[in-house]
Amino acid sequence: MSAPGIRRRDFAARLWRRPGARAAVLVLALLAGGALAAPVLAGLMGRDAETVDLLARLAPPSLAHPLGTDELGRDTLLRLLYGGRVSLLVGLVGAVAAATLGTLIGLVAGYFGGRVDALLMRLCDGFLALPLLPLLIVLAAIDPAKLGVPQSLAGGDDASIYRIVALVALVGWTGVSRLVRATVLSLRERDFVTAAVSIGAGPWRIMLRHLLPNALSPILVATTLAVGSVILVESVLSFLGLGIQPPMASWGSMLTNAQELITTAPELAVYPGLLIFATVVACNVLGDALQEAIDPQQQARESGA
Repeated sequence: MSAPGIRRRDFAARLWRRPGARAAVLVLALLAGGALAAPVLAGLMGRDAETVDLLARLAPPSLAHPLGTDELGRDTLLRLLYGGRVSLLVGLVGAVAAATLGTLIGLVAGYFGGRVDALLMRLCDGFLALPLLPLLIVLAAIDPAKLGVPQSLAGGDDASIYRIVALVALVGWTGVSRLVRATVLSLRERDFVTAAVSIGAGPWRIMLRHLLPNALSPILVATTLAVGSVILVESVLSFLGLGIQPPMASWGSMLTNAQELITTAPELAVYPGLLIFATVVACNVLGDALQEAIDPQQQARESGA
């Protein structure tokens, strides 16, 4: 039998009592809702985010173009919404992929211990010792086709998204793995694990059915905090021309296109920059609120208040 976890209702109530959590959820819901509604808005406006109109270059805000147009006459609002679909998708999928890999490594290292633990943790230390941004730049500059990746994947429209998610998962698992390992080390000697071993449960069943559910809290917090970091990574790589490739839009690639127009049309850089800032701050605030809601000491203080 697994150790008792946090009751969902109580946890949700504690989380929702925090103004920061409510504000973060509202901001993220608005951003996600706007991104999901992009095709609907494009249909209502009768426009396409990729349609070039050189006669309407850098047009000011109007009824036809609520936020004006960019250097190629494309509607800025639609570009922001479609760019949000890419940036938020990369942030969420990249964070989940890194957390999944880190969770698996942390479970194995914490449960088996010994040489397996030493080997995996030295591998983790090696990744932590590498400078993250230069490493990502080098990896992003590698042509996947030369590594044997099928051309249908390496040259597809979504190839840049797959590549960024893979890079984030490859280098971003270390933090989650350490958290999960520490949690498993504290749980593997508990009575419910001993009972599972005594009835003949195998290592993988114990890890997945008994240890993993009790390690979900730190994993959830770490994943939430990682979403903002992944969006920043995507924005930096796209700003350097190594991330999302045109004609696909992302907030980072929109910043890249706007850097040469910063004096004549600064709003083209301000809009995606503000959206990146709002998303990262909201994710960090939500992650902090989750951590406070999960913290047993915080729960005891609130119960005594």
